[in-house]
Parts: sequence; structure tokens; C-alpha cells
Amino acid sequence: MTTPTRDAKGHRSVLFGKAHATPSVFTPEGLLREARRQKAIPPGNVPDVCLLDPDGDLSRHLIHTGARRNPHWACYHTDMFDLETGAGGIGVVGCAVGASFAVLVAEQLFASGCKLLISITSAGQLVPAGEPPYFILIDRALRDEGTSDHYLPASEYAHIPQAAAALGTKLLEDESRIFRGGAWTTDAPFRETEEAIAFAKSEGLLAVEMEAAALYAFAEAKERPVICFAHVTNRMATVENDFEKGEADGNKAMVDLAERTARIWRQTV
Repeated sequence: MTTPTRDAKGHRSVLFGKAHATPSVFTPEGLLREARRQKAIPPGNVPDVCLLDPDGDLSRHLIHTGARRNPHWACYHTDMFDLETGAGGIGVVGCAVGASFAVLVAEQLFASGCKLLISITSAGQLVPAGEPPYFILIDRALRDEGTSDHYLPASEYAHIPQAAAALGTKLLEDESRIFRGGAWTTDAPFRETEEAIAFAKSEGLLAVEMEAAALYAFAEAKERPVICFAHVTNRMATVENDFEKGEADGNKAMVDLAERTARIWRQTV
């Protein structure tokens, strides 16, 4: 049966014609094969735990402190830097901001040997859980972006994968400074209107960010462990002196969170 590509009025809809169960012709493995050939990248895997750093603050810090660029990461669009922690090495990829870019990188990370992907992204405060900055373990994300529709049939929310949810529960048992709740994922941050914000608040969503819904949809469709945190740092620039992340541009808190998450995961796999 052919999947319809137009609605009842004959208008083309991006929600139609996705054939979610059909494999993609273009694959991350194929892309990486050619990147390795063209860039003469030696065979090998990236760390089993990787971290998306959309703002790039941690990645820039690692560059300035002489961290090693991972020699096996073959992505055309990003670099990976090896972060050494007490829980073992973590591969850090910076500046993959937005749903489509984050999933583009996530696909390649898992094709390169990653076994757990952590995302820690800056987010705007919706329903206050505390005084910024603080972290939220995102357990559901409103799908107000386009990438998730290519991985899952239409629905309002994408949810944290079961394995990642269990990991998050263990993390929260020992960490009282992290809240758990929902987020609004949008592709259009400068269209965060009063009406859209009011709706998100009415849904009880704690923060607005740009990646979680797509990452969770990818995780469910591909059965990959992905855990997303919102680092609530701002009130969408509606107040003075906003976007303050804390000590060392928030890098210390970010590394601590990634290290604790990696330690718990490595102890349980």
C-alpha cells in the first residue's frame, strides 16, 4: 500500500510519506567510510560514552587546555575531544546545536562505537524549579521540531528510552540538585511567542531547548541509549544579566554531571 503524501485537501504534508519502518538508503556507516578514506583517518572506535555540548563552551575549554582530538572520529562537520574523568574517558562533540544537527551527529557516534550518548544543552526556564543555573533530567520532550517526524509517527511527545530512564533514576538517588521533568523542543527559538510559552507552561514543561525530542525519537527508533539534560541558564533574555552558567562558564558542573552519569552507566552494563 502506498503511503499518502497529501492531506484530504490535496496539500502536501511533511508528516506524510515517511515509511518509518523502511531503512534509509543513505547511512551513517556509508558517510563515515568515505570520510575516513578522504581524511586518512585510522580505524578505531570513539569512547563508549560520548557527550553532546551544543553551546561548545566545554569543547573550547578542552581545546585551550590541550585536550587530545580523538583520532578516530571521522565526522565531516565536527571534531571530538577526549575528556579524561575519574569515571574514564568521554568523547566530547561541541556545537551540534538544534534537532537535525544533533541527530546527524548521534547517528554517526553510534556507528563509531559510542554505547551511551549524553546531551547537556542550555535551556530557557519555563516553569521555575529553582534559581538558574540548574539541571533538568528531561523525561519527555514536546515535539515542536521536524527531525523526530522522520523517526517516529506523529505524536505530541518523545520520551526518554527505558534504559536511559533507569540510569537517570539511579543518578537522581544521589543527586538532589537535578530536577526531573518535561521540556519543549523547538527549531525556532526566536518564535517563542507568549502563546507558545503559555501552552508549554500549561503542559507543565520546565524548560525550552532545541534537541531532546529529536534525540529521544532517534533513540526509540534505533534502540539506542540517549539521556538528555537541560542546563537551565536563562529566562529567554527577558531579564538583565541572563545566560549566566556558573563557575567556569558552567563547565565544572557539566563535567561533574557527565562523569557521574558515565560512572553509573559503566557500573551497570
